[in-house]
Amino acid sequence: MAEPSRTPRPSGARAGAGLGRGPGRLLVTLYAVFAVGATSRSVYQLSTRFHEAPLAYVLSAVAAAVYVVITVALVRGGEGARRVALVCCAAELAGVLTVGTWTVLAPNAFPDATVWSNYGLGYLLLPLVLPVVGLLWLRRSPAGAGVA
Repeated sequence: MAEPSRTPRPSGARAGAGLGRGPGRLLVTLYAVFAVGATSRSVYQLSTRFHEAPLAYVLSAVAAAVYVVITVALVRGGEGARRVALVCCAAELAGVLTVGTWTVLAPNAFPDATVWSNYGLGYLLLPLVLPVVGLLWLRRSPAGAGVA
């Protein structure tokens, strides 16, 4: 039996209506919260305490940038944004695993914690879980249909 045809949205189409329900909306909300929180924290740390732990604070700023890009891509929708979100979620997972392992093996290298320290333990391990859930969600969404 033939599968019903799906009308793909143009790559510039907004995904707002599709994100109104289910896991897609929760994913966007969590990424938005992390984007605002990590950005605020890193701006404060970089502007007032950079000399104390420059590596940790720069890594927090990188995490913040990744969260912002993922949030925007999820909200924007479309195939191009979906690809950006996939790449950024993969980069986020690599960052969490790298920084998490680094902070466990060489804790003295980080006088202050980053968002990704100890695999995000200070954030209930959400920095470790979020990219996995994001990658699974994005891979399950049909190509051309946006993220939700």
